[in-house]
Amino acid sequence: MSDRVTTVLVRGDDGALGERVTRLLADRRDLSVVDGDAADGPVDVVVDLEVGDHDRIGARSASVTSFGDELLDELVRRSPTHLVLVSSALVYGAYRNNPVPLTETAILRPEHDFVFARQLAGVELAVDDWRRAGTDRSVSVLRPAVVMSGAHGPLGGTSALARALAAGYGRRLGREDPGAQFVHIDDLASAVVRCAIERADGVVNVAPDGWVPGDRVRALGGGRLRLPLSERAVEVITSLTWRLQRGPIPPGLDAYTRSFWVVANDRLRALGWEPTVTNEQVFVEGTEGAWWSSVTPKRRQEAALGAGVVTVIVLTLSLLRLLRPRRR
Repeated sequence: MSDRVTTVLVRGDDGALGERVTRLLADRRDLSVVDGDAADGPVDVVVDLEVGDHDRIGARSASVTSFGDELLDELVRRSPTHLVLVSSALVYGAYRNNPVPLTETAILRPEHDFVFARQLAGVELAVDDWRRAGTDRSVSVLRPAVVMSGAHGPLGGTSALARALAAGYGRRLGREDPGAQFVHIDDLASAVVRCAIERADGVVNVAPDGWVPGDRVRALGGGRLRLPLSERAVEVITSLTWRLQRGPIPPGLDAYTRSFWVVANDRLRALGWEPTVTNEQVFVEGTEGAWWSSVTPKRRQEAALGAGVVTVIVLTLSLLRLLRPRRR
Protein backbone atom coordinates (compact mmCIF):
# COMPACT_ATOMS: atom_id res chain seq x y z
CA MET A 1 0.00 0.00 0.00
CA SER A 2 1.43 3.42 -0.99
CA ASP A 3 2.29 5.94 1.72
CA ARG A 4 1.98 8.83 -0.68
CA VAL A 5 -0.17 11.71 0.55
CA THR A 6 -2.88 12.93 -1.81
CA THR A 7 -2.92 16.71 -2.30
CA VAL A 8 -6.35 18.34 -2.39
CA LEU A 9 -7.28 21.89 -3.39
CA VAL A 10 -10.66 23.16 -2.16
CA ARG A 11 -12.22 25.98 -4.14
CA GLY A 12 -14.69 27.91 -1.98
CA ASP A 13 -13.14 26.91 1.34
CA ASP A 14 -14.25 30.21 2.91
CA GLY A 15 -17.95 29.33 2.71
CA ALA A 16 -20.28 27.30 4.87
CA LEU A 17 -19.70 24.05 3.03
CA GLY A 18 -16.02 24.75 2.42
CA GLU A 19 -15.29 25.21 6.10
CA ARG A 20 -16.78 21.82 6.88
CA VAL A 21 -15.15 20.00 3.96
CA THR A 22 -11.71 21.44 4.73
CA ARG A 23 -11.99 20.38 8.36
CA LEU A 24 -12.91 16.82 7.42
CA LEU A 25 -10.07 16.61 4.89
CA ALA A 26 -7.56 17.97 7.40
CA ASP A 27 -8.47 15.18 9.84
CA ARG A 28 -7.12 12.55 7.44
CA ARG A 29 -3.42 11.69 7.45
CA ASP A 30 -3.47 10.45 3.86
CA LEU A 31 -4.68 13.82 2.54
CA SER A 32 -3.01 17.23 2.43
CA VAL A 33 -5.10 20.34 1.85
CA VAL A 34 -3.33 22.82 -0.44
CA ASP A 35 -3.68 26.57 0.15
CA GLY A 36 -5.51 27.99 -2.83
CA ASP A 37 -3.64 31.31 -2.51
CA ALA A 38 -0.28 29.59 -2.88
CA ALA A 39 1.66 29.61 -6.12
CA ASP A 40 0.20 27.53 -8.92
CA GLY A 41 1.32 23.95 -8.92
CA PRO A 42 0.00 20.46 -9.58
CA VAL A 43 -2.44 18.80 -7.17
CA ASP A 44 -4.06 15.39 -7.19
CA VAL A 45 -7.66 16.39 -6.50
CA VAL A 46 -9.62 19.61 -6.95
CA VAL A 47 -12.83 20.03 -4.95
CA ASP A 48 -15.05 22.79 -6.36
CA LEU A 49 -17.72 24.22 -4.07
CA GLU A 50 -18.13 27.53 -5.91
CA VAL A 51 -19.96 26.67 -9.13
CA GLY A 52 -23.04 25.42 -7.26
CA ASP A 53 -22.99 28.17 -4.60
CA HIS A 54 -26.02 30.30 -5.50
CA ASP A 55 -25.38 32.98 -2.87
CA ARG A 56 -21.69 33.37 -3.72
CA ILE A 57 -22.49 33.81 -7.40
CA GLY A 58 -25.24 36.32 -6.62
CA ALA A 59 -22.99 38.32 -4.31
CA ARG A 60 -20.51 38.75 -7.15
CA SER A 61 -23.25 39.56 -9.68
CA ALA A 62 -21.73 36.83 -11.79
CA SER A 63 -23.06 33.75 -13.55
CA VAL A 64 -22.61 30.03 -13.10
CA THR A 65 -20.98 29.98 -16.52
CA SER A 66 -18.29 32.48 -15.51
CA PHE A 67 -17.56 30.47 -12.36
CA GLY A 68 -17.34 27.37 -14.54
CA ASP A 69 -14.80 29.09 -16.79
CA GLU A 70 -12.71 29.94 -13.72
CA LEU A 71 -12.83 26.29 -12.67
CA LEU A 72 -11.65 25.09 -16.07
CA ASP A 73 -8.75 27.55 -15.92
CA GLU A 74 -7.86 26.18 -12.49
CA LEU A 75 -7.87 22.64 -13.84
CA VAL A 76 -5.39 23.67 -16.53
CA ARG A 77 -3.08 25.25 -13.96
CA ARG A 78 -3.29 22.47 -11.38
CA SER A 79 -3.47 19.38 -13.63
CA PRO A 80 -5.44 17.20 -11.21
CA THR A 81 -6.43 13.64 -12.02
CA HIS A 82 -9.72 13.90 -10.14
CA LEU A 83 -12.34 16.61 -9.71
CA VAL A 84 -15.21 16.76 -7.25
CA LEU A 85 -17.87 19.20 -8.45
CA VAL A 86 -20.84 20.10 -6.25
CA SER A 87 -23.75 20.82 -8.59
CA SER A 88 -27.44 20.41 -7.65
CA ALA A 89 -30.35 18.05 -8.17
CA LEU A 90 -32.10 21.09 -9.66
CA VAL A 91 -30.50 20.15 -13.00
CA TYR A 92 -32.95 17.23 -13.33
CA GLY A 93 -35.85 19.65 -13.55
CA ALA A 94 -39.26 19.28 -11.90
CA TYR A 95 -41.83 17.55 -14.10
CA ARG A 96 -44.95 15.48 -13.53
CA ASN A 97 -43.49 12.57 -15.49
CA ASN A 98 -40.23 12.45 -13.52
CA PRO A 99 -39.35 9.02 -12.12
CA VAL A 100 -39.81 8.90 -8.34
CA PRO A 101 -37.08 8.86 -7.22
CA LEU A 102 -34.65 10.06 -9.88
CA THR A 103 -31.47 8.05 -10.31
CA GLU A 104 -28.16 9.23 -11.74
CA THR A 105 -29.14 7.88 -15.16
CA ALA A 106 -32.00 10.37 -15.55
CA ILE A 107 -31.56 12.93 -18.32
CA LEU A 108 -30.91 16.59 -17.56
CA ARG A 109 -34.03 18.72 -18.00
CA PRO A 110 -33.50 21.88 -15.93
CA GLU A 111 -36.35 24.38 -15.97
CA HIS A 112 -35.52 26.57 -18.95
CA ASP A 113 -36.52 29.83 -17.24
CA PHE A 114 -34.41 29.04 -14.17
CA VAL A 115 -31.02 30.25 -15.39
CA PHE A 116 -29.08 28.96 -12.38
CA ALA A 117 -30.03 25.32 -13.00
CA ARG A 118 -29.67 25.62 -16.76
CA GLN A 119 -26.15 27.02 -16.48
CA LEU A 120 -25.21 24.38 -13.89
CA ALA A 121 -26.11 21.70 -16.42
CA GLY A 122 -23.89 23.47 -18.94
CA VAL A 123 -20.92 23.46 -16.57
CA GLU A 124 -21.45 19.75 -15.93
CA LEU A 125 -21.17 19.11 -19.66
CA ALA A 126 -18.01 21.25 -19.92
CA VAL A 127 -16.43 19.36 -17.03
CA ASP A 128 -17.26 16.06 -18.71
CA ASP A 129 -15.46 17.28 -21.83
CA TRP A 130 -12.41 17.99 -19.65
CA ARG A 131 -12.60 14.48 -18.21
CA ARG A 132 -12.73 12.80 -21.61
CA ALA A 133 -9.81 14.90 -22.91
CA GLY A 134 -7.38 13.01 -20.64
CA THR A 135 -6.83 9.30 -20.16
CA ASP A 136 -6.23 9.47 -16.41
CA ARG A 137 -8.99 11.87 -15.39
CA SER A 138 -12.14 11.22 -13.37
CA VAL A 139 -14.92 13.47 -12.08
CA SER A 140 -17.43 13.17 -9.26
CA VAL A 141 -20.48 15.35 -9.94
CA LEU A 142 -22.53 15.63 -6.76
CA ARG A 143 -26.19 16.56 -7.14
CA PRO A 144 -27.57 17.33 -3.66
CA ALA A 145 -31.18 17.97 -2.76
CA VAL A 146 -32.06 21.26 -0.99
CA VAL A 147 -29.15 21.92 1.40
CA MET A 148 -30.02 23.36 4.81
CA SER A 149 -28.66 23.84 8.31
CA GLY A 150 -29.95 25.24 11.58
CA ALA A 151 -27.01 27.60 12.03
CA HIS A 152 -27.26 31.16 10.71
CA GLY A 153 -24.73 33.69 9.46
CA PRO A 154 -22.01 33.42 6.77
CA LEU A 155 -21.19 29.82 7.75
CA GLY A 156 -24.76 28.80 8.45
CA GLY A 157 -25.37 26.60 5.45
CA THR A 158 -28.95 27.52 4.47
CA SER A 159 -28.78 29.60 1.31
CA ALA A 160 -31.31 32.14 0.10
CA LEU A 161 -32.25 29.67 -2.62
CA ALA A 162 -32.92 26.92 -0.07
CA ARG A 163 -35.06 29.24 2.04
CA ALA A 164 -37.01 30.28 -1.05
CA LEU A 165 -37.70 26.67 -2.00
CA ALA A 166 -38.73 25.77 1.56
CA ALA A 167 -41.10 28.74 1.68
CA GLY A 168 -42.59 27.77 -1.67
CA TYR A 169 -43.97 24.38 -0.63
CA GLY A 170 -47.57 23.93 0.51
CA ARG A 171 -49.08 27.12 -0.93
CA ARG A 172 -51.63 25.81 -3.42
CA LEU A 173 -55.29 25.26 -2.65
CA GLY A 174 -56.99 22.01 -3.48
CA ARG A 175 -53.97 20.48 -5.16
CA GLU A 176 -51.63 17.76 -4.06
CA ASP A 177 -48.21 19.09 -3.17
CA PRO A 178 -45.12 17.17 -4.31
CA GLY A 179 -42.82 15.49 -1.83
CA ALA A 180 -39.55 17.23 -0.98
CA GLN A 181 -36.03 16.38 0.13
CA PHE A 182 -33.65 18.32 2.36
CA VAL A 183 -30.05 17.34 3.05
CA HIS A 184 -28.03 18.66 5.99
CA ILE A 185 -24.89 20.56 5.06
CA ASP A 186 -22.80 18.30 7.31
CA ASP A 187 -24.01 15.24 5.40
CA LEU A 188 -23.19 16.95 2.11
CA ALA A 189 -19.69 17.73 3.41
CA SER A 190 -19.10 14.09 4.30
CA ALA A 191 -20.37 13.06 0.85
CA VAL A 192 -17.88 15.43 -0.81
CA VAL A 193 -15.00 13.96 1.18
CA ARG A 194 -16.16 10.41 0.48
CA CYS A 195 -16.18 11.05 -3.27
CA ALA A 196 -12.77 12.69 -3.08
CA ILE A 197 -11.30 9.68 -1.28
CA GLU A 198 -12.98 7.04 -3.45
CA ARG A 199 -12.54 9.07 -6.65
CA ALA A 200 -16.03 8.10 -7.69
CA ASP A 201 -16.38 8.69 -11.42
CA GLY A 202 -19.72 10.00 -12.61
CA VAL A 203 -22.86 11.52 -11.10
CA VAL A 204 -23.67 10.97 -7.43
CA ASN A 205 -26.99 12.06 -5.89
CA VAL A 206 -26.91 13.36 -2.31
CA ALA A 207 -30.01 13.12 -0.11
CA PRO A 208 -31.28 11.31 2.99
CA ASP A 209 -33.36 8.17 2.57
CA GLY A 210 -36.80 8.82 1.08
CA TRP A 211 -38.56 12.17 1.12
CA VAL A 212 -41.20 14.16 3.01
CA PRO A 213 -44.76 13.94 1.59
CA GLY A 214 -46.25 17.27 0.51
CA ASP A 215 -48.89 17.41 3.25
CA ARG A 216 -46.23 16.67 5.85
CA VAL A 217 -44.03 19.50 4.54
CA ARG A 218 -47.00 21.83 4.92
CA ALA A 219 -47.62 20.64 8.47
CA LEU A 220 -43.97 21.02 9.44
CA GLY A 221 -44.03 24.52 7.98
CA GLY A 222 -46.73 25.55 10.42
CA GLY A 223 -49.87 24.73 8.43
CA ARG A 224 -49.92 27.84 6.28
CA LEU A 225 -53.31 29.45 5.67
CA ARG A 226 -54.56 28.30 2.28
CA LEU A 227 -56.96 30.87 0.85
CA PRO A 228 -59.18 30.19 -2.19
CA LEU A 229 -57.14 32.40 -4.51
CA SER A 230 -56.36 32.20 -8.19
CA GLU A 231 -52.97 30.98 -9.39
CA ARG A 232 -52.10 34.59 -10.29
CA ALA A 233 -52.93 35.82 -6.79
CA VAL A 234 -50.80 33.05 -5.30
CA GLU A 235 -47.90 34.08 -7.55
CA VAL A 236 -48.16 37.70 -6.35
CA ILE A 237 -48.21 36.68 -2.69
CA THR A 238 -45.33 34.25 -3.20
CA SER A 239 -43.25 36.92 -4.93
CA LEU A 240 -43.77 39.22 -1.96
CA THR A 241 -42.83 36.48 0.51
CA TRP A 242 -39.68 35.44 -1.34
CA ARG A 243 -38.61 39.04 -1.97
CA LEU A 244 -38.62 39.70 1.77
CA GLN A 245 -36.16 36.88 2.33
CA ARG A 246 -33.42 37.60 -0.19
CA GLY A 247 -34.82 39.47 -3.17
CA PRO A 248 -37.23 38.77 -6.05
CA ILE A 249 -38.19 35.20 -6.85
CA PRO A 250 -35.82 33.85 -9.52
CA PRO A 251 -37.78 33.17 -12.72
CA GLY A 252 -38.49 29.47 -13.11
CA LEU A 253 -37.86 28.51 -9.48
CA ASP A 254 -41.56 28.18 -8.66
CA ALA A 255 -41.79 25.14 -10.96
CA TYR A 256 -39.66 23.19 -8.48
CA THR A 257 -42.37 23.53 -5.82
CA ARG A 258 -45.06 22.05 -8.08
CA SER A 259 -43.65 18.68 -9.19
CA PHE A 260 -41.43 15.90 -7.90
CA TRP A 261 -37.65 16.03 -8.33
CA VAL A 262 -36.58 13.80 -5.42
CA VAL A 263 -33.48 11.64 -5.90
CA ALA A 264 -32.24 8.18 -4.93
CA ASN A 265 -29.06 7.90 -2.85
CA ASP A 266 -28.18 4.25 -3.57
CA ARG A 267 -24.92 5.00 -5.36
CA LEU A 268 -23.62 7.23 -2.58
CA ARG A 269 -24.55 4.66 0.05
CA ALA A 270 -22.64 2.04 -1.94
CA LEU A 271 -19.53 4.21 -1.45
CA GLY A 272 -19.90 3.86 2.30
CA TRP A 273 -21.73 7.13 3.01
CA GLU A 274 -24.65 7.28 5.43
CA PRO A 275 -26.94 10.23 6.22
CA THR A 276 -26.98 11.37 9.84
CA VAL A 277 -30.01 13.69 9.65
CA THR A 278 -33.43 12.86 8.17
CA ASN A 279 -35.35 14.99 5.69
CA GLU A 280 -37.83 16.13 8.34
CA GLN A 281 -35.11 17.00 10.85
CA VAL A 282 -33.25 19.06 8.27
CA PHE A 283 -36.39 20.95 7.25
CA VAL A 284 -37.38 21.78 10.82
CA GLU A 285 -33.85 22.78 11.80
CA GLY A 286 -33.31 24.86 8.68
CA THR A 287 -36.60 26.78 8.72
CA GLU A 288 -37.53 27.24 12.38
CA GLY A 289 -37.62 30.97 13.03
CA ALA A 290 -34.91 31.61 10.48
CA TRP A 291 -36.31 33.84 7.76
CA TRP A 292 -37.96 36.64 9.76
CA SER A 293 -34.94 37.14 12.01
CA SER A 294 -32.80 37.77 8.92
CA VAL A 295 -35.09 40.44 7.47
CA THR A 296 -33.86 44.03 7.69
CA PRO A 297 -36.09 46.80 9.18
CA LYS A 298 -36.68 48.14 5.67
CA ARG A 299 -37.84 44.74 4.46
CA ARG A 300 -40.11 44.39 7.50
CA GLN A 301 -41.70 47.74 6.68
CA GLU A 302 -42.25 46.51 3.13
CA ALA A 303 -43.75 43.33 4.57
CA ALA A 304 -46.26 45.25 6.66
CA LEU A 305 -47.24 47.39 3.68
CA GLY A 306 -47.43 44.38 1.36
CA ALA A 307 -49.50 42.40 3.84
CA GLY A 308 -51.94 45.29 4.13
CA VAL A 309 -52.35 45.53 0.37
CA VAL A 310 -52.82 41.78 0.01
CA THR A 311 -55.40 41.76 2.80
CA VAL A 312 -57.42 44.49 1.10
CA ILE A 313 -57.30 42.63 -2.22
CA VAL A 314 -58.37 39.34 -0.62
CA LEU A 315 -61.24 40.95 1.28
CA THR A 316 -62.41 42.82 -1.83
CA LEU A 317 -62.38 39.66 -3.94
CA SER A 318 -64.22 37.72 -1.24
CA LEU A 319 -66.87 40.45 -0.93
CA LEU A 320 -67.39 40.55 -4.70
CA ARG A 321 -67.86 36.78 -4.75
CA LEU A 322 -70.49 37.00 -2.01
CA LEU A 323 -72.37 39.81 -3.77
CA ARG A 324 -72.24 38.18 -7.19
CA PRO A 325 -75.72 36.91 -8.21
CA ARG A 326 -75.90 33.14 -8.34
CA ARG A 327 -76.96 31.51 -11.58
CA ARG A 328 -80.10 29.43 -11.44
